[in-house]
Amino acid sequence: MNWRAVILGAAILTAAAPMRASDRLVLKVSPVVSYAPANLVVRATVEANTDNRSIEIVAESADFYRSSEMSLDGDRAPRTTMFEFRSLPIGDYQVRAILRGVSGKELASIQSQINVVGESSGF
Repeated sequence: MNWRAVILGAAILTAAAPMRASDRLVLKVSPVVSYAPANLVVRATVEANTDNRSIEIVAESADFYRSSEMSLDGDRAPRTTMFEFRSLPIGDYQVRAILRGVSGKELASIQSQINVVGESSGF
């Protein structure tokens, strides 16, 4: 069996988990595998809480870093926030979401792995 197919299958199975009532932060990233230059859509779902002040999303590989941060208005903030990272180059990326409270204190964090491949990768 092709090892890339095994990795792709495992990535798809672990990419999206349903939000439980006890989850403070859920991260959904798509696509999990794509060709460069890739456009990445990140959806962060946050449990409503008066302490929520900001959310930061980071996409990082060995050779590339991009981040975006958005202010949140406590329990009045939208439950789901969408971020888009455009034109990501080839690499294995760690995508992280960090939920911060008052004074920048980290309340929750979560991460996901994605892979951006080139045409010569044989994918």
